[in-house]
Amino acid sequence: MADTSRVLVMTLSNIGDVVLTTPVLEALAARFPESRIDLFADARSADLLAAAPYLGEIFLYDKRSSWRTRLRFLRRLRRHRYRLVVDLRSHVLAHLLRADQRLYKPRQRQPGMHAAEEHYAALAPLALGPQRPLCRVHLNQDDRSAAAQLLASLPGERWLAIAPGANWPGKKWPRDAYRALLDLAASRFDAAIILGSMQDQEDAHVIARSTLPTLITAGHTALRTAAALLARAEAFVGNDSGLGHIAAAMGIATITPFGPGDPQRYRPWGARTCVVQAPNNDLALLTPERVWSALEDLLASSSGTP
Repeated sequence: MADTSRVLVMTLSNIGDVVLTTPVLEALAARFPESRIDLFADARSADLLAAAPYLGEIFLYDKRSSWRTRLRFLRRLRRHRYRLVVDLRSHVLAHLLRADQRLYKPRQRQPGMHAAEEHYAALAPLALGPQRPLCRVHLNQDDRSAAAQLLASLPGERWLAIAPGANWPGKKWPRDAYRALLDLAASRFDAAIILGSMQDQEDAHVIARSTLPTLITAGHTALRTAAALLARAEAFVGNDSGLGHIAAAMGIATITPFGPGDPQRYRPWGARTCVVQAPNNDLALLTPERVWSALEDLLASSSGTP
């Protein structure tokens, strides 16, 4: 028999993909409240999940490692016999592990299905019902305290978070458009928070020349600190990237300027999200006024105002 205190989920590597698997984790935690959920994950994104109260052991996997290292890794996993293994990566490795039950994401992509729905479909044999949890990122007190310390210098409490970075240039709305958006936002928001990586710092400093007071945190925060900053913001505007998915998971109004890519499949998944598709999929043609109008509409609709 398997150890009923352990479930293993083999999650993905990219930050946005990991966020889109969190409904699976939340559903498993509710279905097996007596179990700890172990993770098979990548170092770059595993920390985002590390504050979840149901979390057990994290097995960090490096796909660039040697075959000897991979063999040792497999032996570590095989020390446990799981009640359930959920493989969201492939249909191979789970077969090598000791488990009473193994579940996999669908082999074929269904037209029109969002990635979060696809991941959740792996749990269909558990008959959990149609109610799917939303994406969620858990925080601890250290995360919240770190965010509060950074935010102490900002005026007011109505803050707009933005993230001008992306993993390739074609997905980036121009930095001058973000700066113009912040000028428009000065009529409603007290300040802006600019998030991102070290590579986004140059763009962040250009954007910060707007009329709206700004706090640049790009390149200076861990993922969960960034999530804690987003939890304190009223709204978020950012490119198709991991931070947009985190913003949606924190429950704030989230606008994603979309150029190339598939928003039907990869848009942020949440109750308060909106995609603004660029004309001809060219983000250089998307005006700040259009994005600002979409943000105003989203804030009005999600707050219940007419």
